[in-house]
Order: sequence, then structure tokens, then C-alpha cells
Amino acid sequence: MENLTLAVDQRIATITFNRPPANALSKGLLKELSECLDQIEGSPDVRAVIICGEGRFFSAGADIKEFTRAIASNKKTFSERGQQILEQIESFPKPIIAAIHGAALGGGLELAMACHIRIAEGGAKLGLPELNLGIIPGFAGTQRLPKYVGTAKALEMIGTAQPISGKEAYEIGLVTTLVNDREEALVKAYELAEQFAEKSPKTLKYVLELLNANKTNSYERALKLEAKRFGEVFQSQDSKEGIQAFLEKRKPNFKGE
Repeated sequence: MENLTLAVDQRIATITFNRPPANALSKGLLKELSECLDQIEGSPDVRAVIICGEGRFFSAGADIKEFTRAIASNKKTFSERGQQILEQIESFPKPIIAAIHGAALGGGLELAMACHIRIAEGGAKLGLPELNLGIIPGFAGTQRLPKYVGTAKALEMIGTAQPISGKEAYEIGLVTTLVNDREEALVKAYELAEQFAEKSPKTLKYVLELLNANKTNSYERALKLEAKRFGEVFQSQDSKEGIQAFLEKRKPNFKGE
């Protein structure tokens, strides 16, 4: 991997962007990210994922020179490919946590919003500044941002192209946990990932599926899917182990069975 690193420790995979100086999202980085996710999805040993950035930033956005060339040759495909990879993150069957420091701007914030949970340092800058370039967000930023902050705040952020701090992002619900610096963000992300890793991977997979169910299902269909998945997990070995551990007042050992 030229643009990122993948490390696995105690059932937790950490993907670190390493494309100085700004960890800009190039075609190569996004391709490697997708390949990493494919590898992680196929590994039963990995139960949670952390995405972070090396150096000064999480990611300051797309590689301007590269995407300008790409847009000139094929405007629509560039956006659609980015959307596909971010959808791969959002629909991933294992929890993905973004540990944000420095800046998450443009495509960097769009990628972070596709993650299931976002942790950020208070002084980080988060925003979608595309209108300053005479363009608009193209990696589903116009769709995900209102989901977290509401339409009015999304319009304010996109329309003014002004970033907000990690502290404000936490206050409006864009970020779930606020920390002081990159190191604390990684510590918090790892602590949370450890808690996820202790759970049955099948139950986490179904919870993620159900939390995303409203994108493609009505409320009634989502309820039926929930009942179906509940019945399935109740028959699993992990369910039997969890109930037995509760009765025996011990910590369960879920094996994904």
C-alpha cells in the first residue's frame, strides 16, 4: 500500500492514511481503502475498524490536481466512484470508527460521515468548502450532512463553505465524542472498538444492517426485518453462550457462531 497502512491488533483493524502533507483523497488512496475493506470483511478475526490519518490531518479533502484532470475526462464517473467507496464504508458489516484530528474537509469529511462513529479533537476543522471552488460536494456530502445536523445547518455549512470546530461538531451531533488531541482520539477509538470486538459479530452485523434499513425499506418493512433477524440470532450459539454467561455471572466468549 502506497497511500495507507493496515494494522490488525486484538480483533481491531486500524487503517491509517499516510499521504503527506494533507492525506488528500486520490484515486490510489480510495482504491487501496476499498481493497483494505474487502480484506477486513473477509477476515473473521477482525470485528471492528478504526480509520485515522498520519501527520497533521485526518484528510484535508480530495487531491485537487488529480480530480481536476479526472473531472475533465469524465465528470460523472469520478463522483459515482467516490460515492460507491463511501457507501462501502457506511454499509460495512463491522463497526467503523473515524478518529479525526487536524482537519476533515471536503472529501475527508464526506468519508468521515460515512463511518458509523466519529471521534474528533476539539480544535479540528470540519467542513465542506467546495463552493469556494465553484463546485459542490460530490461524495454524498449533500445527503449525509443533513442526516446528522439537519437541513438548515447543512445549508449553512455548505453554503458558506466555512468549517466548524470539532467542539461545535460535537455540540450539533456531527461528532459523537470530543477529545483533546490525536492521541486521545485514537485511545478513545480503540477503547470503543474493544467493546465492539467483545460482542457477537453476527449481532453487530445485524444491528448495522437494521440501522441502515430505513434507506431502502419503509418503517413497516424495517420492523419485519428486525423481527426476522431477532429470530435468527436467538437460535445462534452466541445467543446460547450469552444467556448462559449471564446466568453464570461471567463474561461471555462470543465466537461468531
